[in-house]
This record gives sequence, structure tokens and C-alpha cells, in this order.
Amino acid sequence: MGLVAVENDILKSALLRIQAEVDETFDAFLPAPDDARAPLVEAMRYAAIGGGKRVRPLLLVATASLFGVDREAAVNAGCAVEAIHAYSLIHDDLPCMDDDDLRHGKPTLHKAFDEATAVLAGDSLHALAFDILTRPDTSSDPFVQSELVRCLALASGHEGMAGGQVMDMAAEEQNYDLRQVTRLQQLKTGALLAASVEMGSILGRVPPDGRAPLRGYARDIGLAFQIADDLLDIEGDEARAGKALRKDEGQGKATFVTLMGIDKARAQARMLVEQAVGHLAGYGDDAALLAALARYIVERDR
Repeated sequence: MGLVAVENDILKSALLRIQAEVDETFDAFLPAPDDARAPLVEAMRYAAIGGGKRVRPLLLVATASLFGVDREAAVNAGCAVEAIHAYSLIHDDLPCMDDDDLRHGKPTLHKAFDEATAVLAGDSLHALAFDILTRPDTSSDPFVQSELVRCLALASGHEGMAGGQVMDMAAEEQNYDLRQVTRLQQLKTGALLAASVEMGSILGRVPPDGRAPLRGYARDIGLAFQIADDLLDIEGDEARAGKALRKDEGQGKATFVTLMGIDKARAQARMLVEQAVGHLAGYGDDAALLAALARYIVERDR
């Protein structure tokens, strides 16, 4: 069996496992209350359970496994990242932002419920993320807890995802060049992906100066992920993607594809993936899942 086939088997099994674990964990974290909060929790469950590829939790768990971290703790931390990701999608889909009707093949949360519930569900998932990171079954070490919280907070706010979202909104009026688009995507998409890898290292008690190879890996897959998204926006199938496509083109936004062309963008994504895999050389076969994830990022169809 060739390397690609082996990696595909490893990845398929790992994705199925993490998807089930994330759903089970959110189910346990979000029991329905018997009072007026029930619709809010139902909306949180709608957004968090049963959707998405779960790439971020898998990145975190796969990184943590390099250092012998307890899997339950790593899955918990992965759910914290996924809670931030889910909240960002809820808000991103709102009429005041991207105004989307479809996410993960089902109505966006504000369509399934209402706008006020969507805002509050996003706010509550944001809060849940940091609750999860300070639970003793994630880590009993207050120093690890505080580093996890700081890492995710930086990746979520104006220095990370939210800052990238503002740059993306401004892109409709500004003619971004390749450097600016790269910076936008490093924040909007790359920050949470990088945080997932960093948090796996934090759980593994790897000192900051020992994380350089994994940071290089995370940086490269973050850009590759967004280039792949830009390619899917042009070439993808909406039914498989489970969301509206070709919106960037309609809004006249600069993307990696509009600035580089399809062939050069695809070649750049593949180069970044091979570069990312190169950063893992020191971990040997233990990093096979991270390598498979990197290649999946540019080959996925949704």
C-alpha cells in the first residue's frame, strides 16, 4: 500500500473518531435546562453538534499525542477551539456580516431560530470555550490553564480571527495586494489553526522555544487551508460544500486565486503543504497524522 493510501486510511479513521468525540463532548457540556434558557442552549447545540470537519480539534489532539497527553484532556481543549470556531460562524452568517442562509448543509442559525438567539448563542459559545479550558479534566495545572486561555484569546480577538474578519469586510472597498490578503488570512483563518497546534504543545508542556517546528507547520497549513478554500469557492460544488460559494467573486474581493490565478494558487498550496510536512521531520512516524492532515487540507472538496 502506497504512502497516500496509508495516510488516507489514517486520516479517515481519525476524522470519524474526532467527529464522534466532539459531538459527545458538546452533548455532555450542553444539557438542555428546564427553564427559559432552553431555546438558547438548543441553538448552541444546533451550532456545535453534528457539523463541520473538526480539523481544529484533530490538529490539537494529534499535536498533543506527540507528547503523551491524555486524550480526554486534548479533546476537551479541541472543543474549546471548536466552540470559538462555531461562534464565529454564527456571527459571520448574520445579515450584518455575510448574510448567509446555509451552513454545513442546513439553515444558518439565525434562519433556524432568530437573529437575537443567534447573537446570544455565539456569545455563549465564546464563553463556553474558556470555561472548558479552566476545567480540571482539561488540565489541573493553573499555569497550563492560563497559557491555554491566553493562546485562544489572542487567536480569537483583534490580534487574530476577529481582526481578520474586519480586514475581510474592508476588502470590498479596498484593493488588497497579495501581502495584505496573506495577512488577512493569517488572522481570519490561520490564527485558530495555529492556536490548535500551539495548545496541543501547551498541554504537552513543551517550552515555547521547543515549539518552532510545530509553529512553522501551523503557519504553512493555515495559508494552504485558505488557498484551498479560495479554490473551492471558484471550483467547488455547493451541495458538497454545504454553503454558498462564489460570493467573494461576486463581491469583487481580492483572494489568492484572483491575485495568483488558479494554477499558481494550487501550486502554492501544494508547496506550502510539503513545506509544512518538512517541519515535522524531527517527529518521525509519530507525526503521520499531522502530515496526512496537511495533505488533506489541499485535496478536500468541502
